Amino acid sequence: MNFEKSVVANKRLHDLIPGGAHTYAKGEDQFPEDMAPVIDRGDGAHVWDVDGNEYVEYGSGLRSVSLGHRHPKVLEAVRRELDRGSNFVRPSILELEAAERFLATVPTAEMVKFAKNGSDATTAAVKLARAVTGRPLVALCTDHAFFSIDDWFITRTPMAAGIPAEIGELTVGFPYGDLAATEALFQQHDGRIACLILEAVTQQEPPAGYLEGLRDLAHRYGALLIFDEMITGFRLSEAGAQGLYGVTPDLSTFGKALGNGFAVSALAGKREYLERGGLRNADERVFLLSTTHGAETHALAAAVAVMDVYAEEDIAARLHERGERLTRGVREVAAAAGVQDHVVVRGRPSNLVFATLDEDLRPSQPYRTLFLRELILGGVIGPSFVVSSALTDADIDHTVEVVARACRVYRQALDSGNVEAFLGGRPVKPVFRRFV
Repeated sequence: MNFEKSVVANKRLHDLIPGGAHTYAKGEDQFPEDMAPVIDRGDGAHVWDVDGNEYVEYGSGLRSVSLGHRHPKVLEAVRRELDRGSNFVRPSILELEAAERFLATVPTAEMVKFAKNGSDATTAAVKLARAVTGRPLVALCTDHAFFSIDDWFITRTPMAAGIPAEIGELTVGFPYGDLAATEALFQQHDGRIACLILEAVTQQEPPAGYLEGLRDLAHRYGALLIFDEMITGFRLSEAGAQGLYGVTPDLSTFGKALGNGFAVSALAGKREYLERGGLRNADERVFLLSTTHGAETHALAAAVAVMDVYAEEDIAARLHERGERLTRGVREVAAAAGVQDHVVVRGRPSNLVFATLDEDLRPSQPYRTLFLRELILGGVIGPSFVVSSALTDADIDHTVEVVARACRVYRQALDSGNVEAFLGGRPVKPVFRRFV
């Protein structure tokens, strides 16, 4: 494979854009050296880079493109609205239609407000919880990788530069699945925690009764429960984790798969709380969400089309089936190469990740680099194995063949005791680190 044009384009990106990408998770440092393809176009589950290399793609758009690129029904809806204008001085009738469609899809929510990105929605949820409770502290689940670009979350990461220490003191953490530890946190900060925010499902199923217990615990101590459904919304089920597990949060946030790559997110929840940001409430007003582009008609049309496709074609079930097929194949070839303890597939079938472990079964960036390198050379790209519904049997079979070759190289590296010799350059790096 030739990456000459991508290498040149990456240099130009770094010259003009801090980090060379508009999302840190898409950064060049997340891929093997001189093997970070710059994408030219996509179609279905395939993408082509500027050098003309073709890949089967996973984790499309950071999990947002769950239907595959250029889905015809989504594009048809978007094109129709582009011919009608995209942003007006008053709400479009499409805002009403999209809200009605969303609330019919997520019946556990009573009101919804749309925005353009997930961070705006989660931060609005946190602000609203503070306003409702009159409390300053946010408690977030420490087992969730990302919640927001805003200070209340980033203060908990190694990249907290620019955030006053006083702001950091307003965020506390709790572990997933441990109700006793969470109750101890409430007792430690008695009467000061406004909300618990978490992804209801991570790479493991919630322990029996955990989500119900967390809801009851939050309410017993006077806090709100917020589900971040950016990933779980639509990918687990059309109604998100709350619909799948039957536990209704006070507030929830959606995005990613909602627009199939178009920029749309949502803050949803109970009317009594969301009305605090409206014009029908006697309490002190909350400046909840007010975004110039939050209701662009083409993005809302994309969301409506996505919801229609999910309902008509049972997309959540197809994502699960695609992921199951991939999981079986990867585990079989990993075992055949003798690396089943080192190349590990985790998560729900609709939201798969892979772990790359070293000789001592510890997470390893060098071994991740080796694995990504072999995948890319075989025409497979993705920081995860998160599937789209556009993947065909042939795509998955090809992926498994490429993984089989990668696992054989992985075994060679383990046996040699010198993984660096297999990398072709520096290892990939974690997103959250204090220095470059």
